[in-house]
Amino acid sequence: MLHEVLSGVQTILGNHFTGMYLYGSLASGDFDPQRSDIDFVVVTAGELPGEMLPALEAMHARLAASGSKWAKRLEGSYIPQRALWRYDPAQAQHPPIGVDWSFGVGHQGSDGVIQRYILREQGVMLAGPAPQTLIDPVQPNDLRRAVVATLHEWWSQQLDNPVWMNSREYQAYAVLTMCRALYTLQHGTIVSKPVAARWTQEALSERWAGLIERALTWRYADGLEDLPETLEFIRYTLEYSQQFKVTAQET
Repeated sequence: MLHEVLSGVQTILGNHFTGMYLYGSLASGDFDPQRSDIDFVVVTAGELPGEMLPALEAMHARLAASGSKWAKRLEGSYIPQRALWRYDPAQAQHPPIGVDWSFGVGHQGSDGVIQRYILREQGVMLAGPAPQTLIDPVQPNDLRRAVVATLHEWWSQQLDNPVWMNSREYQAYAVLTMCRALYTLQHGTIVSKPVAARWTQEALSERWAGLIERALTWRYADGLEDLPETLEFIRYTLEYSQQFKVTAQET
């Protein structure tokens, strides 16, 4: 599947192609075939000409219709090399593709800082120069600042209308994301969600241990319902993050 994506992207982009990289669980070594997505970034030489976007959209549509389960687990974005160097919200309009959304130009939020850190420090190169040459080093307080912003700009809003979290899959996703946020706030670095979850189980009271364990062991066949407790855990993480707001603003 990754060979098909890389080949298709290189054919469509031609000399606009700079590189393709994997990040997320495939890069950290915690990939789970039963639940993990395939996270990728395609780096382009510059802003893509408008006529290339329909061709990329058609390629992803063909892959999705191929019957491969991996095609439906692809999550990635196409980012110009200049914009990749350092996250800038004023230069964060990039074409993404995801499990829950169609191909099209969208705005990358503050979590782009986190993605750049993972890509730079753990990214797997499929083609192109080493990711360390494309991304400025991300400092610990840059990560804390990005986590605080993501929690308060996006996750806090989900508490008002958590319809999408009715799915057991997304409850597990939310819980593990909160675990990684807590770890990053405390340590100023990024680890995989399973590693962060184990740390959180040990660092916090037993109140959350069962919820975290169920998130770690969740599979598609599971039917357990954890929405109320998941929302409480998000609230806890938001409250916990308040103490890092001043620290995160420091350089």
